[in-house]
Amino acid sequence: MSNKTVFRLAILGTCLSAASLLAHADQWSDISQRKELKCGTFADVPPFAAPDPKTREMVGHDVDLCNALAKELGLTAKVTPLSVEARVPEVKLGRVDVTIANLAYTKSRGEQIQFSDPYYVAKEMLAVKASDPGTAKADFKGKRLSSTKGSTSEMSIKMNGSEPVTFQDTGSAFMAVQQNKSVGMVANTMTITKLVNQSKTEGVALKMIKDPMVLQPIGIGMKKDEPVLLSKVNAALYALEKSGELDRLWAKWLGPNTEYKMVREEKVTPLAELKFELLP
Repeated sequence: MSNKTVFRLAILGTCLSAASLLAHADQWSDISQRKELKCGTFADVPPFAAPDPKTREMVGHDVDLCNALAKELGLTAKVTPLSVEARVPEVKLGRVDVTIANLAYTKSRGEQIQFSDPYYVAKEMLAVKASDPGTAKADFKGKRLSSTKGSTSEMSIKMNGSEPVTFQDTGSAFMAVQQNKSVGMVANTMTITKLVNQSKTEGVALKMIKDPMVLQPIGIGMKKDEPVLLSKVNAALYALEKSGELDRLWAKWLGPNTEYKMVREEKVTPLAELKFELLP
């Protein structure tokens, strides 16, 4: 074999290696080839995602959104239940393509993964015993408040100057209040609304403090430096907004005819257009 032939083969090998690296770097290409969107959701946080008591299949707003997003992208959704604290790491490690699990944009998360444009703005709310004299979040500064571990609920407790008592799930955070291990618990509006209603017939009655602990834009989490995937997901979200599918899913799981009785006020909006206090 001549030196010229060896040189050409070396150049060809370098080009093929570069092409292979580029193909590997384009996550959207991998996803579209397998025709499946690996979508991480909560493991057990209704109404977002939880096992159906009868079928044990995962159901909820975020499960339906996973399926709607995949369908809009021409794919099939593979839903993977995740713990609260695993939502970001599983995206970073590439074990899921996207996380749809009431995932709020924060400074630390924004440094680790990229987010779609938010599809609504959530509120972290505080519930305390109905007999508690406190009426504002400032009244609970320095007090023990429970939440799920690694959540924005925990962050909001720290920002309020309160002491977080964390658990793996919201049920345990709720029981901490019932068992006097904390004076209140923090979670998203839907979860707090449900637990306050539940407390009227189970255990000690709770009330929800009216002013939110924090406001937080909710988006879809993806691995950083994947511009094609980000563009595809954003385009799909705006298409689902335009078709009314996002409103339909909201009405089904969270709307006026559900136990949460919530009205969807925000639409899909670029993050830069929203006004909020960025969580750490």
